[in-house]
Order: sequence, then C-alpha cells, then structure tokens
Amino acid sequence: MLPFWIALQFLSSLPIRLPGMPTPEELGRSLLFYPLVGLLFGAILWGLNWLLLGTPLLLHAALLLSVWVVLSGALHLDGLADSADAWLGGYGDRERTLTIMKDPRSGPIAVVTLVLVLLLKFAALLALIEQQHSVVLIIVPLISRSALLGLFLTTSYVRPGGLGQALADHLPRLAGKQVLAISAVACVLMAGLSGVWALVLAAVLFVWLRQVMVRRLGGTTGDTAGALLELLEVAVLVGLALIL
Repeated sequence: MLPFWIALQFLSSLPIRLPGMPTPEELGRSLLFYPLVGLLFGAILWGLNWLLLGTPLLLHAALLLSVWVVLSGALHLDGLADSADAWLGGYGDRERTLTIMKDPRSGPIAVVTLVLVLLLKFAALLALIEQQHSVVLIIVPLISRSALLGLFLTTSYVRPGGLGQALADHLPRLAGKQVLAISAVACVLMAGLSGVWALVLAAVLFVWLRQVMVRRLGGTTGDTAGALLELLEVAVLVGLALIL
C-alpha cells in the first residue's frame, strides 16, 4: 500500500509520513492510486455536506469550498496560477513559457484566474447544494484526479528529471488504463446519468486542454497538470449545475 500513501501525501495536506524515500518504481505506481485519493476527498466532502445540512446555503457552500481547497493544500491552484501567468506572458514561445512557470511570484493574470475559478466553483456548489445533488461532491474529485492519471498515460513530461519524470517513466501503463476504466464505471454507478454527463464534459475539456499543452510545450509539466485538474473541476461543477 506504499504507493497509495505516496499518492495521498503528494495530493493532500493530510499529515502523512512515509518510512523513507520512495523508489522511482513506487512513485510511478502511486499514480494508479490518484483516483482513490479523489474518491477519499469526495467521501470527506460528502460527509461534511451531510453535517452542514440546515446551515445557511451561502455559508454551507463556502465551508465546502474551503475544505476542498485545504484538503489539497492549494497544490493545484498554485499550478493553475503559474500556468495562467506563463500562458499569457510566454507569447506563444515554449522556452519563455517554461521559464515563467518556474517563477514563484504570481502576476495579475494568475490572481484574476484564481478568483474567477473559485467564484465559479462557489456558485456551482451553491446551486448543486440547493438542488440536493450531493453525489457530485464524490464524483468530481474522482474524475479530476483520474484525469491526472490519464494525462501522464497519454502525454510526455517535458521537464527532465525530478518527480514528474519519475511518475511518467515508471507508470504501469496497462494497469493505468484499467484503473481509468474502473473509475469511469464507478462514476456512472454512483451518479447514473449525472455521472455520464460529468464524464462527457471532463473528456471533452481534457482532450482540448491536452492539445493546448502539446501545441505550446510538447507535453505537460506539474503546473499544467494542476491547471488541468482545476479547470476540469470547475467545468464539470458548472456544467452539472446548469444541466441538472
């Protein structure tokens, strides 16, 4: 189960302590457990949603969103901010885009992007809570973290060395495809037609964002992977709030 604990430590702010430095093979296998981490997040959010029943709706949605962000340690929001700055400031140039992503500072584009994404997530959560579609809280984190597995299965990692390269090089590819299939079936079994809509929305956006990454960078980075996750989550939440 070490690969699961590696995945949980990397993707969450939970106090996980590993017994030692993981091997590259263990890092690669940890990607297989990303959907399970998403399912765990979803279960936590679903349980919190149940505990908050009767709370004023605005406060209810704000608390859910706050816990959602804290659970991941804002890791993926940081990737989204870096990607937003780099995509505008890179002027279409690959090397300039990669250089800007390394800069820890956030420019105005990053701030505006984060505000808009969090605002849309909050509004969508508010609508879904009001419509009593709590199962969405389980399937959206599952889908978004499954998308990270899908991204590393289908897309080259463009920064040599480091954690991302180890993940990409040592990911068991057949097992990864099987895990994705199981995750998709689980979404449909848990949410029915809502799960189908969520998967369709996520798949369409995944294909488009992946093409954007490949055209600009020739592949993905940790930052663009985080941006992909955040944009998938907000798109699926807003889409389901409009459809359901």
